[in-house]
Amino acid sequence: MIVLSLCAANQAFAQDEAIPDTAGDNVLLERQWGLGGQINTNGWGLRFRWGKNVTALRQWMYEIEFTTYKNTKEVRVINPYYPDAKSYIYGKLNYLYFLYGGTGNQFIITRKPYWGGVQLSAVFFGGVSLGLTKPVYLYIAYPVPPDGQTFELREEKYNPAIHYTDNIYGRASFLSGITQLGFYPGLYIRSALEFEFGNLNKHPKAVEFGGVFNYSPIPVPIMAYNPKQSLFLTLYISMTFGKRYNKL
Repeated sequence: MIVLSLCAANQAFAQDEAIPDTAGDNVLLERQWGLGGQINTNGWGLRFRWGKNVTALRQWMYEIEFTTYKNTKEVRVINPYYPDAKSYIYGKLNYLYFLYGGTGNQFIITRKPYWGGVQLSAVFFGGVSLGLTKPVYLYIAYPVPPDGQTFELREEKYNPAIHYTDNIYGRASFLSGITQLGFYPGLYIRSALEFEFGNLNKHPKAVEFGGVFNYSPIPVPIMAYNPKQSLFLTLYISMTFGKRYNKL
């Protein structure tokens, strides 16, 4: 999904590259937007940002982001006692995703030379977050009487009190439990360094290294036999394609 989104964005920008456009024009374009994908320490994500220049060295931006989140204790296993068993994450209660919506500043530290090169910026954002959980469903094996040598599979919501490694056959359909979403509002802050490269002023490309700290006042259950989580720290690297323009 990330690769397709970035390729589509890059193709759209390529249509305008026949027009000369260099970073050395020293033209301050009023507005900007960017679409990017990221890989983080707990999964992956997609982000959209837009905003405008406040001064020659500061931009006021808004962002919307979707990310997945995996607990560090997740381990995928397969039950060896059943033929064709499916892998699953033992002890996982819920899949977790985050939606971020916030605003902040982007400060240019060093501009590109006239021939292009790299522009370095410091990024500071903050806003609201929404954690989304979907319960994990598994296939559970039940012996069929009278001999108990055969079994039937039942799709059930994972319950650590009655589901064990000896009766879990494997993961069920991802869509199972989709109507039982949980919602966990919170707050987040972001700090990052952005490296914009190339010699195109109207169509910037950038790599960003940063971290997001998220707090949910309602603790989120992720893994059985582990405390619920309220604090989430994620480090990431992202690639962004964008466009600068003047408002008509």
